[in-house]
Amino acid sequence: MSATFLGMPGNFPENASEAVQNSQLRYNLRKATSTIRGKRAGVVAELPDWQDLRAAGKAIKDHTLRNLDRYLVMMEEAVTRAGGTVHWARDAAEANRIVTGLVQATGEREVVKVKSMATQEIGLNEALAEHGIEAYETDLAELIVQLGDDFPSHILVPAIHRNRSEIREIFLDKMPKVPENLTDDPSALAEAARLHLRERFLRSKVAISGANFMVAETGTLVVLESEGNGRMCLTLPETLISVVGIEKLLPAWRDLEVFLQLLPRSSTGERMNPYTSMWTGAVEGQAFHLVLLDNGRTDVLADEVGRQALRCIRCSACLNVCPVYERAGGHAYGSVYPGPIGAILTPQLRGMSSELDASLPFASSLCGACYDVCPVAIDIPEVLVDLRSKAPHPAAERAGMKVAGWILNDHVRLAQAQRLAGRLRGLVPKRLPGPASAWTDTRDLPEIPAESFRDWWERGGRDDRA
Repeated sequence: MSATFLGMPGNFPENASEAVQNSQLRYNLRKATSTIRGKRAGVVAELPDWQDLRAAGKAIKDHTLRNLDRYLVMMEEAVTRAGGTVHWARDAAEANRIVTGLVQATGEREVVKVKSMATQEIGLNEALAEHGIEAYETDLAELIVQLGDDFPSHILVPAIHRNRSEIREIFLDKMPKVPENLTDDPSALAEAARLHLRERFLRSKVAISGANFMVAETGTLVVLESEGNGRMCLTLPETLISVVGIEKLLPAWRDLEVFLQLLPRSSTGERMNPYTSMWTGAVEGQAFHLVLLDNGRTDVLADEVGRQALRCIRCSACLNVCPVYERAGGHAYGSVYPGPIGAILTPQLRGMSSELDASLPFASSLCGACYDVCPVAIDIPEVLVDLRSKAPHPAAERAGMKVAGWILNDHVRLAQAQRLAGRLRGLVPKRLPGPASAWTDTRDLPEIPAESFRDWWERGGRDDRA
C-alpha cells in the first residue's frame, strides 16, 4: 500500500459513510481529539494577549507571502553562505529526482526520516523504494503507520486512529526482536520503538527531514518535535537533506518569538514543545542540502481568496474541533492533509479534476470552529465556499440552480411558485427522486406550508397576533 494518498479512489461522502460505521475508529478519534482540544483551551486561556499573537502570526505570514520571491532568494543566499546547497523543485517529480540523486551519490541504500508532511505529499518513500533505497520513519506515530502498511490520518498524530492494543499487534507482527510478552502499556510500546530505532540512528549515514519554519535572514531551519528523534536524525548522519515547502519561510529571527508560542499551544496543548532543533547550513562532518518545494504552491499564491491557506503552520487545531473530522477520520479525505485545512489545501495543490478532490470543499458543515481556533486566522469557511463555486457540478444541479435563480430574482415569480408549492404539498414525497435524492438521504424535507408568509401578510394575517 502506498504511504501517500495520490490516486485514491472514491469521494469524501463515500469514504466518510464507510468510516462512520467503524465504532472503534469513532471512539479512538473522539477520545484523542477531545483530550487535545481540552489541553489547548487551557494553555491558550493562560495568555491574555493570545488574540494579539494570532493577529501577529497572520500579519507576518501575509507579509512573507506578498514578498515570497525576495525572501526565497535571501534564504538561498544565507544557506549557501553557511556551506549548504539549495535545490529548487517545481513539482513532486523533480523533488523526488533531486533527493534520490543526492542519496545515490552517497552510495547508501537506506535513510532515516524525521516527520515531514512535504515528503509524504510528494510520495518520496515510494520514489526512493523504486531505486532500491529504504526509508525508515523515526517519529513514533509515523513508524506505527509505516509498519502497519497504513495511511496517516492526522497532521500531528498520524496514528490517531489506532489504539494501544492495535499498536501492540503491529509491533509484534512487523517489528523484529520484539519480546513476545510485550504489553500495550504506553511505556512498554515506547521502549520497544526506542530499541528498534536506536539501531537505525547509529547505522544510517543519510537523513531526510522537513521543517516547521525557515528563517530567511539567517538561513536557519527549525523543527519542533516531542520525542527527540528529530535531533538524532539531524545530528548523527553524514548527509542531511531537508525538503521544505516554500511557504514555510519567516523573514527574520525575531519572528520565531511569535510562532514558538502559537504552534505548541495550538498543536499539543503545551506551553512549549520538548525539543526545538535549529540548524544553519552545513556543520563540521555533515553535508547539508535544502530542497525548496513548490508543487502547486505558486498557483495557490495566485488565488486571492485561497492563498491564505499557505499561512498554515500544520498545528492541527482545526482537525481537533471539527465535528466532521471527529466522526469521519482522516482517511476519508484521501490526502496527507486531512480535516478542514486539507479540505481547502489539497484541492488547490492537486486541482479538482478527480472526484475525490472535487468533493473535499463540501466536507464541512461551515460551522466556523476551525477559523476560531486557527493560530494564524485562516478563514477556512470563506475558502471552502469559494472552492465550492469553482468545483465541477452535475448538469442537473446546474440546471436546478439556474431555475431557482430565475424564480428568486423576481417577486412575482416567487409568489406564484410558493402558491403552487402550497397546493401541491401533498404530492411531495419524503424522499426526492433522481439527483435530488442525495439531499433528502441525509436531511428531512421541510414541510411546505399551505399558505406562504407573503399571502398571509397580504390578507391581514398580521392582525391575528393582536
